[in-house]
Amino acid sequence: MSRCPAPSSSRFAFHAVAVAAASCVAAATVHAHDAPETAEGAVQRVDVTGRHYDNAVGTSDAASQGVIRAELLKSRPALRPGEVLEFVPGMIVTQHSGDGKANQYFLRGFNLDHGTDFATSVNGLPVNMPTHAHGQGYSDLNFLIPELVDRVEYRKGPYFARNGNFSAAGSADIAYRRTLDVPFAALTLGQRGYQRLVTAGSTEVAPELSLLGALELQRNDGPWTVPEGLHKLNGVLTLSGGSKAQGFSASLMHYDAHWTSTDQVPQPLIDSGRLGRFDSLNPTDGGSTRRSSVSGEWHRRGDDGSATQVSAYAIDYRLKLFSDFTYDLPEALDGRPDAEGDQFAQQDRRQVYGFQASHAFDHALAGLPARTEFGLQLRHDRIRVGLFDTVARQAVRTTREDRVRETQLGVYGQTSVELAPWARTIVGLRADQARFEVDSLSNAANSGRASAHLFSPKFSLILGPWNRTELFLNAGRGFHSNDARGTTASVDPRSGQPVDRVPGLVAARGQEIGVRTEWLPGLQSSLALWKLDFDSELVYVGDAGATEANRPSRRRGVEWNNRWIPVPWLLVDADLAWTHARFGGDDPAGDRIPNAVDRVGSVALTLRELGPWSASLQWRYLGSAALVEDDSQRSRSSLTTNLRVARRLGRKAEVTLDVFNLFDRRVNDIEYFYESRPSGQADVAPAHHVHPAEPRTLRVTLKVDF
Repeated sequence: MSRCPAPSSSRFAFHAVAVAAASCVAAATVHAHDAPETAEGAVQRVDVTGRHYDNAVGTSDAASQGVIRAELLKSRPALRPGEVLEFVPGMIVTQHSGDGKANQYFLRGFNLDHGTDFATSVNGLPVNMPTHAHGQGYSDLNFLIPELVDRVEYRKGPYFARNGNFSAAGSADIAYRRTLDVPFAALTLGQRGYQRLVTAGSTEVAPELSLLGALELQRNDGPWTVPEGLHKLNGVLTLSGGSKAQGFSASLMHYDAHWTSTDQVPQPLIDSGRLGRFDSLNPTDGGSTRRSSVSGEWHRRGDDGSATQVSAYAIDYRLKLFSDFTYDLPEALDGRPDAEGDQFAQQDRRQVYGFQASHAFDHALAGLPARTEFGLQLRHDRIRVGLFDTVARQAVRTTREDRVRETQLGVYGQTSVELAPWARTIVGLRADQARFEVDSLSNAANSGRASAHLFSPKFSLILGPWNRTELFLNAGRGFHSNDARGTTASVDPRSGQPVDRVPGLVAARGQEIGVRTEWLPGLQSSLALWKLDFDSELVYVGDAGATEANRPSRRRGVEWNNRWIPVPWLLVDADLAWTHARFGGDDPAGDRIPNAVDRVGSVALTLRELGPWSASLQWRYLGSAALVEDDSQRSRSSLTTNLRVARRLGRKAEVTLDVFNLFDRRVNDIEYFYESRPSGQADVAPAHHVHPAEPRTLRVTLKVDF
């Protein structure tokens, strides 16, 4: 299937962002040169070191909630943009295909696949895509520019009224900066063809009116025998005005990427020597994607403590993804002639429109201090989505193709009451409605309309602090939406057999008991015991174009997070999590949830401001998981080490060395167990299929401030 050229409007949008970003950087450079100088002729500059976390006692509503600041993001290396989410305690981010595809996310006993049950936003824009060609809630963070991130606000569990679809396991709002202290350019060169250039700056174009621009160019081949050939273009332009009390911002963003992927391969072929760890069984796998958006927000904070915020956005999104996970199954199993192989294409074209508004105010309730917030969230997706059989990216058959209209409306309210100086409670209620309209272009029997609604109560009780220690009790209901096509389907798109329709919204119920303490000077520690139950593990399988029903599930676990500063120049982070994940009910197949990782951990040492030097060393552990329900097959655990060493060169330059997988361990990013038949193999056999983690990888970055 040939790659469609980008519409002229999208090309214009990118060039506009690129030109404006470059102009903004240049303007900011001139502005910096105009700054007052000292008697020695040097530009006067004040350095301010920000805090790594805003998680102090008294700042959160749950032990598993917090804020990560940009200072910490700068201290550790990230192999891919999506790994910014690994700063969320207990989260592990991997990849099972090309670097232009959304990552795999693991949290609280979930293989979140590409984002289901973890809601993410960037610069006020939602990332998760419902009714997506590849997977429900698909969350592609490859358009993220880490250098622009100001903070990451994360929450785990369904306890927060403002969080709706896909947030049952948690959520993260990644906020971009609106101004930069100085414009900069950073060039990164690495092994295996890695090249990245990012430049950004901001300038005041009028009193209380600032313009920020950023441009990123990247290419990478990776360790794969078939070079990945990743090419990425990325641009951001933001105009902001006013102040924190009252102001606005408007952003234009554009991202474009294409790549060749090496998907997971059978472990027995690697063990026998027939296949190298980084070899491909289909060199035409890969894809292309594009995301353009315009967004704006307005806010006002009154002297009486009230706060109002309104935002709106529009997104244009494209994806073409070519995959082959089973290689050459017999025609009796996949319905395709053996000569064709098993490659398939998933295509997604959509426009997304959204609006959000909230208002909060202080008042008294039964004579007690209280604060109430109301909010409204509206999102509408207009989607053209399809699944096609392909050979070398050329379409040979349509499995299904649909036009979908999906509208989600959520309203919420919550009230926080200070019961005593040492006790406060938060009570909230959220109401969501989803409407689905499916026009099947391949089988009229799968067309139709459906709707669903759900009420989600929330409750939190915060006690303390006593001796710089506070206790939390949280409970709530959350949900994720199912793929719209499953809500109207009557027949399986491949077999033609009758299928049951699925509910539009699937509920989850969660509880958590937590404690956070700063009793020991320099140490902040939190402990959370949590449980999350789902009504059903219904999953849309993009490879088959159908929704698969599964049993109810229950997950419970423990998280222990620590931040320790024994001396001013050393930060120690230690995050450990254990999870018990099981299906409900009796089934002879077993009760294990495939790919539910039982243990994860991260320990990092960060050395700060040792003269011109700084460094960090991180150990990252992804535990074993059952790959089938009876636990007879399990994935192998992995432990990797990443290193960053940086040195300032004067006041305007810095050089950084990043080393990923420092000890060159042969570990896997992901592992599955299923049937496949590589070409030339006579029999179909179930086997472990793995996507290896990258070997030791070095990258060097030179960053220059103007």
